[in-house]
Amino acid sequence: METAYLIETVIKIVVVLLVFSALAGIGTYFERKILAFMQRRLGPMNVGPYGLLQVAADGVKLFTKEDIIPTNVVAPIFKIAPVITAATAFMAAAAIPFLPSFTLFGYEVHPIVADINIGILYILGIMGVGLYGPLLGGMASANKFALISAARGAAVFISYEVVTGLSILAPIMMVGSLSLIDFNEYQAGGITDWIIWTQPVAFILFWIAAFAETGRTPFHLIANDHEIIDGFGTEYSGMRWGLFFIGEYANMFFISFVIPLLFLGGYGDGSFLGALGLLGKMAFFFFFFLWTRAAWPDVRPDQLMWLCWKVLMPIAVLNILITAIVLM
Repeated sequence: METAYLIETVIKIVVVLLVFSALAGIGTYFERKILAFMQRRLGPMNVGPYGLLQVAADGVKLFTKEDIIPTNVVAPIFKIAPVITAATAFMAAAAIPFLPSFTLFGYEVHPIVADINIGILYILGIMGVGLYGPLLGGMASANKFALISAARGAAVFISYEVVTGLSILAPIMMVGSLSLIDFNEYQAGGITDWIIWTQPVAFILFWIAAFAETGRTPFHLIANDHEIIDGFGTEYSGMRWGLFFIGEYANMFFISFVIPLLFLGGYGDGSFLGALGLLGKMAFFFFFFLWTRAAWPDVRPDQLMWLCWKVLMPIAVLNILITAIVLM
């Protein structure tokens, strides 16, 4: 049994790495197409039918492009920073149940790498560590604009992480567990049991914090799109630059799974329709990440810190107190 469990775990790790690495590239295609549609453009069209092979072309470009290490950078840190971003994104996936359990050739498969009893804490902790990638990349670069980007990243980090942690405390108090599978089972009775109905404030706070967690508009402050430079990634090229992108889009997919698992019933009773429902909810939240980039402007770092410390954090603390009183 131990050998079978080990083989199953290794297979699941490989599948997660391959599938979500590919989805990160495919996600860039969908983002380009959705942004183009909303801005009355065509988006990728020339490489393959409807530009579908653009992802492959980008992959070839990233793998073959020269890997430049500028002279004055702190080379070891400069090289390891992109790996931190990509690695932590996939490490966070270990505690996420992507689908309900199913039987394959008489063997029961659990689509989660490790159902640890501190799953939510582990996911949020690993995603928080992932910010050290842009932070170290900017600090190690021989470029003052990259350093400014790293400083902005630190300011964003100490702001939204507080909201992320506080927003999830009230639902945890209700469920009494940090496991995402326990969260799913708590809501398995149907749509009326979804936590969003009893914790709408926590849902909204966590959703807002997710945009900062993934570095997406309107909180895309580490490397603003409207700036001439690319923030912490200014001096990166080739696959090292690509690793930052893979980490960002993988995080978007993973947080798009976590939100419905926490608040919207997850995969429900584990049926086929429940699995389709979870994938549909994930697709909606991923689409919402893309929609906001086309519809919302970026805020300034001081505006984000004001929002987190003076608005969202007091609301989260008040929500925790009210939840505690009701549960008592």
